[in-house]
Amino acid sequence: MRKKVIAGNWKMNMLPNEAIEYIQAFEPMVKDSKAEIILCVPYIDLFYCLMNAQGTNIKIGAQNMHFEETGAYTGEVSAKMLKSIGVEYVIIGHSERRQYFNETDQTVNKKIKVAFENELKPIVCVGETLEQRENGETEKIITSQTRLALDGLTAEQIKNTIIAYEPIWAIGTGKTATSEDANNSIKAIREELKKLYGENVSEEVIIQYGGSVKSSNAKELFESSDIDGGLVGGASLKPEEFSKIVNYDK
Repeated sequence: MRKKVIAGNWKMNMLPNEAIEYIQAFEPMVKDSKAEIILCVPYIDLFYCLMNAQGTNIKIGAQNMHFEETGAYTGEVSAKMLKSIGVEYVIIGHSERRQYFNETDQTVNKKIKVAFENELKPIVCVGETLEQRENGETEKIITSQTRLALDGLTAEQIKNTIIAYEPIWAIGTGKTATSEDANNSIKAIREELKKLYGENVSEEVIIQYGGSVKSSNAKELFESSDIDGGLVGGASLKPEEFSKIVNYDK
């Protein structure tokens, strides 16, 4: 049986002192959770969060990384840099990176391979726009993104990849896919994995839902057959609200 993995994506929020205060407040609320908990934080918060999360059940992830190891890439951070301070996870291909910073399926694929080379666990985002959804292209888009993102990976690497299905039209809008719609989309992703890598692999891959997850809908979403937790945006900025999402089964 797959475990639940619940990750918070702080995006461009939280100064170091706020991050420290957050973890100090949040940790006691979730210390008995059965889910794996990840906080994906801005670069400047990584060290402080890693220090304050030591000895807890909270894992720390980054929100992006470059696929080159070193070089003239002003403003970028490499996988090796993240690994050197103890980061365990990294979000790759978030829709906001694709929309604002020209991420493509090809750069996502490069980053995933480099993440594995540096023993980082990738959280790979896929999702359709509202226009694509209304045109009935959801399954086509998300399976294509999945296939291209994972091209060339080994079966073992696939099994250690977390996929986050994040319908772009639901991110930060307050709109949420129904649990049935979200589950069906995630089933389509799992079916694509089955075609490419076989049932044993597809059944092991953690696939999260993201897109306006909150404490009021977390239980219904996370108890669906194929949804293995969530990648949570805005609601993860409030320790109490995020703890309710993590503790959805209590």
